Amino acid sequence: MVVIITGATHTGKTLLAQKLLEKYHYPYLSIDHMKMGLIRSGHTSLTPSDDKELEAFLWPIVREMIKTAVENGQNLIIEGGYIPPDWKDAFDAAYSREIRFICLVMSRGYIEKNFSRIQQYENVIEQRIEDGSCTLAYLIEENARYKDMCDTYGYPYVWIEDEYTLPVTL
Repeated sequence: MVVIITGATHTGKTLLAQKLLEKYHYPYLSIDHMKMGLIRSGHTSLTPSDDKELEAFLWPIVREMIKTAVENGQNLIIEGGYIPPDWKDAFDAAYSREIRFICLVMSRGYIEKNFSRIQQYENVIEQRIEDGSCTLAYLIEENARYKDMCDTYGYPYVWIEDEYTLPVTL
């Protein structure tokens, strides 16, 4: 099984991937790590702030890694924010049966009520270099975008509204 975990920044994608790794012993790939490796090695002239271009650059690589894992009967968790809205179109039914999609979405009310806590927990798994781009307005906008994507495409999502609870069963 391949588990795709996506959602806006600071929603807990890496935390969920880590918890699933600990429970199921499935390895996980951070798309952010792959992005930075490709940028730092000079394999792309894109920068970390080129979000749309990075999605177009990274998705074909991630897509083929997913197909390879399915073909090889391997379990893999892939977490990151560079999953295009039409990701499912890349896979026929045989692949789709082996893919579990999880999108983490925080409600506007949750973000407004817990913004300082969200920032406080941003380094729970990895030590981020904070650049000041995670603002209240940005988090609200990005989470709304992911909810709209899920609603438009009929994708399931984990709605974080009253309390922060992540699913740790597949």
